[in-house]
Amino acid sequence: MKATARLRLLPRGGWLTAYAFIYVGFLYLPVLFLPIFSVNTAATPKFPLSGFTWKWYQGLPHTPELISAAWNSLIVGIAAAVLSTTLGILAARATTRYRFPGRRPINGLIMAPLVLPEIIVAISMLLVMLQLGLSLSLFTVVLGHVLICIPYSMAVLISGFEGFDRSLEEASADLGESAFGTFRRVTLPMVMPAIISSLLVSFTISLDEFIIAFFLTGTDATLPIYIWGQLRFAAKLPGVLALGTLLLAGSFILLTIAEVLRRRAAQRTLSEGGLYA
Repeated sequence: MKATARLRLLPRGGWLTAYAFIYVGFLYLPVLFLPIFSVNTAATPKFPLSGFTWKWYQGLPHTPELISAAWNSLIVGIAAAVLSTTLGILAARATTRYRFPGRRPINGLIMAPLVLPEIIVAISMLLVMLQLGLSLSLFTVVLGHVLICIPYSMAVLISGFEGFDRSLEEASADLGESAFGTFRRVTLPMVMPAIISSLLVSFTISLDEFIIAFFLTGTDATLPIYIWGQLRFAAKLPGVLALGTLLLAGSFILLTIAEVLRRRAAQRTLSEGGLYA
């Protein structure tokens, strides 16, 4: 009876809220130890901390292998973001504007990398690259990252295209503008916040992606591959923690900006929809 009374005293959704907090804590609490141990004077991550220092961060710019891996990740991330966003724009427009046979199965195939095990995708792409005679390089890593990033790009872009008022495109066509001119002058500016959000999300995913890069990279390592290699040496662990903290902060900032832009695009679409209703 007492237990039943206590359950009744809980507000609706109380258990769900508690579960959400426990889940988020279990998922992200270990990540919080990363910046804590990255400023520890001792090379071993343990409590209590030996002291406070920035020397692990100060040593990062003086590591040539790290700088090279960072440039490689930057090149791969930008290329993957641009290509996946371009393909995502075309796919998102097709799925939101037109009805054609096989639209849903095609959309499901594009989104398949979200549910398929990444290691299976990586091995499959490795076999395909070898059969095509392509040597493993940053180019093959870009191809793999594009495959992974397109579903995320489409998820962001579809929300931008779905609420777009088609009467604006019709008005442009009535004024004599071509289909491509209407797309370039009317459609793209209206969905530009979603496009920028897609670029940021795709770049962040490419920057942090490890499994695809591990199987498809050649002699040019990206940042996740570099970090993996450094973990074999205990003396390199503090530098890895410092680098991981910077990557974590950068990813959080980029994803926050992307989400802000996505919400602004959604609010802009809703306001314009109410204006033209």
